Amino acid sequence: MKKTWWKEAVVYQVYWRSFFDSNGDGVGDIEGLIEKLDYIKDLGIDVIWLNPMYESPDKDNGYDISNYCGVMEKAGNMASVERLIKEVHQRGLKIIMDLVVNHTSDHHPWFLESKSSANNPKRNWYIWKDPKDGRPPNNWRSYFAPSPWTYDETSDQYYFHSFAKEQPDLNWENPDVRQEIYRIMKFWLDKGIDGFRMDVINLLAKKQGYPDADDPFNLSYLANNPGIHDYLQEMHNIVLSNYDIMTVGEIPFVSPQEGLLYVGEDRNELNTLFHFQIADEMPAWDMLRFKRIQKDWNDGLRGKGWNSQFLNNHDHTRQVTRYGNDKEYRVQSAKLLAVLIHTLPGTPYIYQGEEIGMTGIRYDKIEDYQDIAMKNKYREEVEKGQHPDEVLRSLQPLSRDNSRTPMQWNDEGNAGFTTGTPWIGINPNYKTINTENEQKDPMSVLNFYKKLISIRKDTEAMVYGDYHDLTVNHAELYAYTRKLDNEMLLIILNHSDNKNEFMLPEELADRNKKLILANYECVKDEAEKIMLNPHEARIYSINL
Repeated sequence: MKKTWWKEAVVYQVYWRSFFDSNGDGVGDIEGLIEKLDYIKDLGIDVIWLNPMYESPDKDNGYDISNYCGVMEKAGNMASVERLIKEVHQRGLKIIMDLVVNHTSDHHPWFLESKSSANNPKRNWYIWKDPKDGRPPNNWRSYFAPSPWTYDETSDQYYFHSFAKEQPDLNWENPDVRQEIYRIMKFWLDKGIDGFRMDVINLLAKKQGYPDADDPFNLSYLANNPGIHDYLQEMHNIVLSNYDIMTVGEIPFVSPQEGLLYVGEDRNELNTLFHFQIADEMPAWDMLRFKRIQKDWNDGLRGKGWNSQFLNNHDHTRQVTRYGNDKEYRVQSAKLLAVLIHTLPGTPYIYQGEEIGMTGIRYDKIEDYQDIAMKNKYREEVEKGQHPDEVLRSLQPLSRDNSRTPMQWNDEGNAGFTTGTPWIGINPNYKTINTENEQKDPMSVLNFYKKLISIRKDTEAMVYGDYHDLTVNHAELYAYTRKLDNEMLLIILNHSDNKNEFMLPEELADRNKKLILANYECVKDEAEKIMLNPHEARIYSINL
């Protein structure tokens, strides 16, 4: 396995509109991020992943782009982005940006031209189809709407959108589209960015003929279609191969075997990927399923490709709320989940606020939510006759707004995020959960993250070591080793509200072990039987 900087990196995701507001308009911005770069550097981060800040009508928080080479006014301007890149590099950090090229905004000049007439030269830059018996061309669904087809009266055709109707899909079969996207990628890489997180990149190729789906609610027909690898290999040959950068593909509906086709080191496509087996198959914590997923991906990629580790991001609710215990064991649970992410095989991602144990939110009414996917689903279910309160309750746990509440910097007004009115409601627990409090407390979640990241940087086995699960069938304990040459780590996690006992396996019982990190203050040095408190996490170094 080749050693590279992006495998060894720890990535910090900045959802800029909720990070820090420098001008009091209630929305975070690029200048605000620049002000907080020293905080990110101090955490031990190597790479910042910045969510889209391109020009956009902002129907889907920047994932509906109207100008790929412009900057959204809310975020700042090109000068502020250029300054950000410079300031990031001056601190020895790197920055990757979102590449959103499955779709554009319906305000993009390309789409306005495409829609203007069936004869426009840009008509086939998007996907247009005739009605079928007076109805949409097929029975597919979109991520954000009941149908991926929106009717255009002017031309008596439908256009295709995998997401909201304001986000028409580009036609990647058109070589002119591809060449224009490659030009845009070079524009940003030549400005000095260090790579891309590629939004739903495996959706670019569409199923030929657009046939009806047997189960329209299983959206896997949108992904991994023939042609996708041709596009990515072309992208690599024309653009990516010319830069020392990091590429991570957001790749839903993918197995380890399919994943390897995207990230195999002999494939010349992407460096690494986000898969969504955990997020899609585990609405709540399921230890046995989680272990199976980790084993399958480790077996599928080991020595051949590279994985990512994450449990939350701007689309998935706060990890300590969804997968931990955000009440009586919030601090211990947040630290345990951190150990999990940073010691399993793959590049770890931290989503802003995770490092202080920020939690999900429950707003009282649908009007308080901004999430377009949630609001569309709410409307659809209420129109079917469901009771509004029940629909709201059912959608709250996994609403994307759970992770989009503003960063909690201190216990002052609006959590120190803005002097204005925040674009989305702030979690009321900011009075106790904030970075200012965390920095003062040596036992805080924040200071634990700093130690954990520091250990990872000094311990190659944590990055490149072989992974071996010692507790395959235990529903609450997760113990595993990472071994590289003469270096071995033993990670023991009690992911439950109960006490649990772990018996060291025979081959480790007679080895000297040294505790290098724990999330409880008083840890007894036990020989063979290790009694663990609820949500206790330990990392040992083992003498071989």
